Amino acid sequence: MATKTEVANFEETVLTHLDSAYNLARWLTRNATDAEDVVQEACLRAFKFFGGFRGVDGRAWLLTIVRNTAYTWMQHHRAKELTVPLDESTDQLESHDLSPEMLVLRSAENEALRLALEELPIEFREVLVLRELEELSYKEIAGVTEVPVGTVMSRLARGRKRLQQALLGQARAEVAS
Repeated sequence: MATKTEVANFEETVLTHLDSAYNLARWLTRNATDAEDVVQEACLRAFKFFGGFRGVDGRAWLLTIVRNTAYTWMQHHRAKELTVPLDESTDQLESHDLSPEMLVLRSAENEALRLALEELPIEFREVLVLRELEELSYKEIAGVTEVPVGTVMSRLARGRKRLQQALLGQARAEVAS
């Protein structure tokens, strides 16, 4: 049974980051109801293991638990989404086109961006969400995703390139129609 002090510490350290937790879960699962389930399970896990928390950044710790919980949930419900086919033609890092950020600024279609981001493979989607929406550092993302910083940087570059190509494809399709 947790003491009032332990519950208060948990609430102060972890529960203040529920919006970030939901945001990450929502982008990983691509479904609001599933994201709520993932966050609820993640919070239960966080509370269960809070006694072992020795860090100073409750947000990164909670997001790590949310990520792991989402992946576990997806293994049971949508395992095929966890594999990423290698497409060398789209994974080239060189580009003279507009950056994804510039396309977003120029686009009045937030729905198009959401759809393009949701269509990215999960390994790219998660690092883009953590970096661009949650504003985590590369080091923090590496800790959350349990991969080296170099892998984070590579996934960000490849994810941005794929996002850019998806947005350009959408724009071209709109012009053609």
